[in-house]
Amino acid sequence: MTTKHLAILLAVLLVGLGSVFLLPHHLGFQPVGVEMNLPKMVGGWYGRDLDFSEKERTVLGEDAGTEFARKAYHNGAGFEIIASVVLSGEDMSRSIHRPERCMPAQGFTIIDKGAVPVALGDHGLLRVTRLQNVRNVTEESGKSLALYNVTYYWFVGHTVTTSSHIVRTWLDMKDRLLHGYNQRWAYVTVAAQWPPGAEQDPRAQRVIDDWMKDFIKQLVPKIQKDSVQIASVN
Repeated sequence: MTTKHLAILLAVLLVGLGSVFLLPHHLGFQPVGVEMNLPKMVGGWYGRDLDFSEKERTVLGEDAGTEFARKAYHNGAGFEIIASVVLSGEDMSRSIHRPERCMPAQGFTIIDKGAVPVALGDHGLLRVTRLQNVRNVTEESGKSLALYNVTYYWFVGHTVTTSSHIVRTWLDMKDRLLHGYNQRWAYVTVAAQWPPGAEQDPRAQRVIDDWMKDFIKQLVPKIQKDSVQIASVN
């Protein structure tokens, strides 16, 4: 990288960091873009309520107005999908966490990451981030076991969605600086654990991904309000 490029990069960083001090302290809130009541049924998936842990609520700033919703959904094949929504409060730095930031703290190693499209039929195309993760646990017998997990996530504002935390941060800063309002972004995750042996079976992985994409296709119209454009900003 040339000296000129380094200087430009440094200037951009300084402007970005400096703009934090220009953010208004008292902002108006835009209407929330999601429903915080997850549906009991999503297609052929039946849901039951799950709670966030006390640690999650503390870290994500429940005291600052952060809201939470989580359900475990099951299909006829006995497979489980966990859907969660975190709606930011006033302190955006606490409320919105990417899985890349919090999953390692839970013992997971992220082994694959990419942005993928999810077809929503007449509702368009939603881009989400897909993570493949593994966590090693020790059974009571002392045997080490690798547990594989796949997670899809995206962010929902008042009118837009994005799979990128960087884009979400940029849009949030722009709205605060130029328009004086807070979008109260929501962070949606859809996650599932692979059954034993699926890490060695590409066909099983495709089936699980298809289930999860179909779940997202049916979930989005139920939780995202009409003000939200499905076409993602990335």
